Amino acid sequence: MSMFCFQCQETARNSGCTVRGVCGKMDDTARLQDLLIYLSRRIAFAAEKCSDKEKLTAGRFITKALFATITNANFDNSRISELIKEGISLKTNLSATCPDSFADVIDWNMPESEYAVRAESIGVLADSNEDIRSLKQLLILGIKGISAYSHHAEVLGYEKDEIYSFIIEALASTLKQLSADKMTEYVLRAGECATTTMALLHEANSKTYGNKELTEVDLGVRSNPGILVSGHDLLDLEELLKQTEGSGVDIYTHSEMLPAHYYPAFKKYSHFAGNYGSSWWHQDKDFHSFNGAILMTTNCIIPVKDAYKDRIYTTGMAGYPGVKHVADRTSGGQKDFSEVINRAKKSAPPVELEKGKITGGFGIEQLLAVSDKVIENVKNGSIKRFVVMAGCDGRHKEREYFTQTAEALPKDAIILTAGCAKYRYIKTVKDDINGIPRIIDAGQCNDSYSLAVIALKLKEAFGLDDVNKLPLSFDIAWYEQKAVAVLLALLHLGFKGMRLGPTLPAFVSPGVLKVLVENFGIKGTTDAESDVKAMMRGE
Repeated sequence: MSMFCFQCQETARNSGCTVRGVCGKMDDTARLQDLLIYLSRRIAFAAEKCSDKEKLTAGRFITKALFATITNANFDNSRISELIKEGISLKTNLSATCPDSFADVIDWNMPESEYAVRAESIGVLADSNEDIRSLKQLLILGIKGISAYSHHAEVLGYEKDEIYSFIIEALASTLKQLSADKMTEYVLRAGECATTTMALLHEANSKTYGNKELTEVDLGVRSNPGILVSGHDLLDLEELLKQTEGSGVDIYTHSEMLPAHYYPAFKKYSHFAGNYGSSWWHQDKDFHSFNGAILMTTNCIIPVKDAYKDRIYTTGMAGYPGVKHVADRTSGGQKDFSEVINRAKKSAPPVELEKGKITGGFGIEQLLAVSDKVIENVKNGSIKRFVVMAGCDGRHKEREYFTQTAEALPKDAIILTAGCAKYRYIKTVKDDINGIPRIIDAGQCNDSYSLAVIALKLKEAFGLDDVNKLPLSFDIAWYEQKAVAVLLALLHLGFKGMRLGPTLPAFVSPGVLKVLVENFGIKGTTDAESDVKAMMRGE
């Protein structure tokens, strides 16, 4: 077996990719990522006993490195190898400062040509016990999601030592011989850390760009050439908007960048045109017809087609071989998007895919401002149920379930959403309940935190002692590791009885699943009609 990866929902046969990733990841790339993950664990082990300053340095590197290994983030072997070299240097310095007795299975003096080969001994299957492997992977994959959100906050100047400290402690634990109970404890603590991290990112985004507002977003196109921005990084978008003012180039969002339109700070840019296309897996169609330059700020990039390869650019932790990369900003400076802008100027305007508008931006602050109205409509029976349908979109035909569920929910049910899963229904479910939109879009996947906070505030408003007594159901679509972090956060906050689909994670063994079912009521999705009936009954 040349590779083994089961971190995403679409993993082959819901078991694991062993030849090539369903995402398009080649076996040598998978093994380099395995090596980078193991190196991050080894850095954590060394940093655990080091000073706070050294932990900060280690934490920043680990979050960056693990972000690069998230599904559909970085396919560029050269960039991953550079991260490995940076990590080896850091590990060497930490080990010199804080020596330990750990018997490493890797000779870190190896030449770069041996990276992928050496990685075969430290991959996922290095743990032979299925339940132990499952607990370790649940923890590591959750930390990947935490790392992504932490890195986003760090970029905006927001950090918390406690986040880095937990990441280091938890990753270090995966190199120790611990009981299943102790490992489970770390998994549950990861949920607490994920909650803290998403709260920090919410604070970073809100203080930098203002509280999200209910906003109509145009789906059509203008007559100017454009740049299409995908991914999640708001600072990249802000710097690009500044650098394109007065250039005659319009800026459009794609997929998870849609919620940028909800922030007040971005509304002052007249050339911020609207949203183009749909979720990440429609890139081939969307990018081909856009005509202009494309900027991938983070995951979710898919294998790049020749039709647009000469006009797509990556930045940050995103990468793809043969695609031009915009370098990181220097301290106190901005990224230089001049090449992207110049490429856009040579392009034809986008081909129009659709017309109309979609509405979103109902974040914590805005919904709480109308909470009295919401509560009144619950008490008078106008709102019978809230259904959280946050999460990720994906290619599987089974994901039509989420469209069918949204359309089958009765008119007295409110859908709470965040993440790119919304593209399955946000353009078709447009009615309201006494002025309250039936789809409340909080924003990006990290804004699932907002939905949890809203639920907890409603619990208080209704005077309930348990959030699970609310007329609230969870029907979550998951895809990659940020969704794992969100799930662990929801478990930490006390939510039970959540549906997860379209398949349960392959990295969760039957033994670990039994624990999740017995303690938290986790269940898989079935069919839309049956699940809607069950949810409306409170099941």
